Amino acid sequence: MVALESTLISHGLPYPQNLEVATASEAAVRETTGAVPATVAVHDGRLLVGLDQAALEALATAPAGSVRKAARPSLAVALAEGGWAATTVSASMIAAFAAGIRVFATGGIGGVHRGALDASRSGAPASFDISSDLDELGRTPMAVVCSGPKAILDVAATLEYLETRGVPVVSVGQPEVPGFLARSSGIASPAVAGDIGAASEIVAAHLGLGLGSGVLVCVPVPADVALPDDVARDAVEHAVADAEAAGVVGPALTPWLLARIATLTEGRSVPANTALIANNARVAASLAASLAGRLG
Repeated sequence: MVALESTLISHGLPYPQNLEVATASEAAVRETTGAVPATVAVHDGRLLVGLDQAALEALATAPAGSVRKAARPSLAVALAEGGWAATTVSASMIAAFAAGIRVFATGGIGGVHRGALDASRSGAPASFDISSDLDELGRTPMAVVCSGPKAILDVAATLEYLETRGVPVVSVGQPEVPGFLARSSGIASPAVAGDIGAASEIVAAHLGLGLGSGVLVCVPVPADVALPDDVARDAVEHAVADAEAAGVVGPALTPWLLARIATLTEGRSVPANTALIANNARVAASLAASLAGRLG
């Protein structure tokens, strides 16, 4: 089984694109023999691991602001208050692990935001804005497949944080950490696997040690839709500067930056973002199948 998050449905993409990507991700998992998708969400006080089509459509068409975003710190509130809540990486991992699922797929992982550890260019103090995704990887033993940290983050600091939390970072098929919307971040990967089979050996060995932490498996965005490295980095720099000038901070920052990058790249970032989500689901299914043979 492969777990999938639901925040991309309710908070990441507009309708009907959100439903199309969610459906494509589940279909990509099913393409691998024996693999089953399990999209995670919260509804009426229950954690759901596996949504039917009606539930996917309900999340996709819910009125703006009516679906809570649930992470580890807000999961209890989401359960207590009822209604729909979409699960982020951390909440999805909690639910998936409780259900015995070893592999989870997402788009880009959250991490250390720029300015989290030092003053911003505008002179604002350090925000200490660090995603709960990273701590969840440090405490939940499962494989998370992504296209690297979101490019809007401080990628180097994110990798350092993951090292501190005992999380191996493995890039598949290339020596650099993927750059989310671009093929490369320009930063050497802590570990490299030539293919999914080699990655599954690393994941199986790590999980078998019982260390308690997860493994981040990084897969580059498909080459046919990837942004050139320089285009992606230039758009990110401009978007970050624009966000500081506009005073955008906190939970609103990531969606604002991704929307701004879409504008700056004349929409070229959108197909890259949607394609990498489905591709990561497909790769996660292959990883799950390989792990089933190694872990039983």
